[in-house]
Amino acid sequence: MVNDVIREYEDHLKKAVEALRHQLATIRTGRASSALVEHLQVEAYGAPMPLNQLASITVPEARMLLIQPYDAAMIKTIEKAIQQSDLGINPGNDGRIIRLVIPQLTEERRREMVKVVRHRVEEVKVSVRNQRRDAIDQLKEMEHEKLISEDDLKRGQDRVQQATDRCVTELEQLGKDKEAEVMAV
Repeated sequence: MVNDVIREYEDHLKKAVEALRHQLATIRTGRASSALVEHLQVEAYGAPMPLNQLASITVPEARMLLIQPYDAAMIKTIEKAIQQSDLGINPGNDGRIIRLVIPQLTEERRREMVKVVRHRVEEVKVSVRNQRRDAIDQLKEMEHEKLISEDDLKRGQDRVQQATDRCVTELEQLGKDKEAEVMAV
């Protein structure tokens, strides 16, 4: 029973790490990456849809993205969604293709991006701490209902804390790596 709780908790931790990886991939550095815009929500056909379902996204140069909508009528809508996003990039189009030129980041903008990275890492760490509390509460409830012994509770809590420590270390490393990438000129 304790193993089930811990296995479920470790699955949550893996998902948290993957979610942070995905979030950090969308933070722009000086280079173009399709991850910057592929999950950008665009109001299309009466519902919000990710951009990668409405257009092909290519990276022809280190600092340029090309977005080619599958439906040419969607160009204005996609352009509007990009302008309203927090990317800080002004799109240009020729009627068929939207071009996004990724400007060189200023020192001030790099520092803002580092703050965003730190904020996202902290959000995930809070989520991990909440999951830890829930897992420990489950173990305590099992001990209270006499399903496990007090020793099993203590060992389970220790294992939960060890898994939490490993996860937090990994999250912090992901954050540091992204900060270094953002600050690199």
